[in-house]
Amino acid sequence: EVQLVESGGGSVQTGGSLRLSCAAYGVAYNSACMAWHRRAPGSGREGVAAINSDGTTNYAESVKGRFTISRDRGVLYLQMDSLKPEDTGMYYCAADSFREAHIFCTGGPTTWGLGTRVTVAS
Repeated sequence: EVQLVESGGGSVQTGGSLRLSCAAYGVAYNSACMAWHRRAPGSGREGVAAINSDGTTNYAESVKGRFTISRDRGVLYLQMDSLKPEDTGMYYCAADSFREAHIFCTGGPTTWGLGTRVTVAS
């Protein structure tokens, strides 16, 4: 049983920054792919950023240049700068055992966290 726990969400003004973290528990290996997804109110899930174990990254076009995904000592991070109201939503950490950053680690079976809420006020 793998558990992913996100933290770092909060409420900020437009142009502000947040740093999300995702810690993995109950695993005996480093996931080959880890990613951040988000779901805005009334919208479907959207891949935001992903990173393979070889360092390959993938970003949604809407966040390129503003968000940075990284992994250090088994913890996944998402540095979010220049936040916009459209970034509002629940952010979920995902992990998979194949290098699938190009599809945001959704090749399956994907392990999901419970999410952390991000609110960006205009």
